[in-house]
Amino acid sequence: MTEQDLHFYEPKNGHGLKHDPFNAIVAPRPIGWISSRDADGHVNLAPYSFFNAFNYTPPIIGFSSTQWKDSVANIKDTGEFVWNLVTRDLATHMNATAAHVAREVDEFKLAGVTAVPSKFVNVPRVGESPVAFECKVTQIIQLQGADGTKAQAWLTLGEVVAVHIDKALIKDGVYQTALAHPIVRAGRRGDYFEIKAEDMFEMIRPD
Repeated sequence: MTEQDLHFYEPKNGHGLKHDPFNAIVAPRPIGWISSRDADGHVNLAPYSFFNAFNYTPPIIGFSSTQWKDSVANIKDTGEFVWNLVTRDLATHMNATAAHVAREVDEFKLAGVTAVPSKFVNVPRVGESPVAFECKVTQIIQLQGADGTKAQAWLTLGEVVAVHIDKALIKDGVYQTALAHPIVRAGRRGDYFEIKAEDMFEMIRPD
């Protein structure tokens, strides 16, 4: 591969393409469907496309929020959150929670899903989700560039203190990832990685 074969760009100067390729290249990514509760008791449920697992012992997961959003504010106040696995059957419900609504609006009701009490945190999990992680926050970090300039993005990390798994997804003691039919954030339909066309679908944010 020669220089003539490469599309090269410096992000600070723009990518020069129809769509920014960054999040399409880093794909697929798990969806961080995060439930939280604020100090006044209001419950929030929102999806985040920048989400992943970061450590085994202790088990740590995290999501990044562009702008200081309700989820991050809630977690800073209470120190707790829950990650809920998004499956194909829950895709439409998850997408409904991407809408920008007033802080006091209950996204569980908005999405038509059930708020089920957790065991160790005072934040409900999505009852229809086959897997949920109860988490205690470990760090909230404002991201910054190489030059030290602060970005309007915050990485929230949490230790998983309890795990809920639908027993139907466990066969001979092994969790069956494919059986859960998880959905992940890709780039755009057909982008950059080999996958059956019928397994790809596109969702438009409600707002």
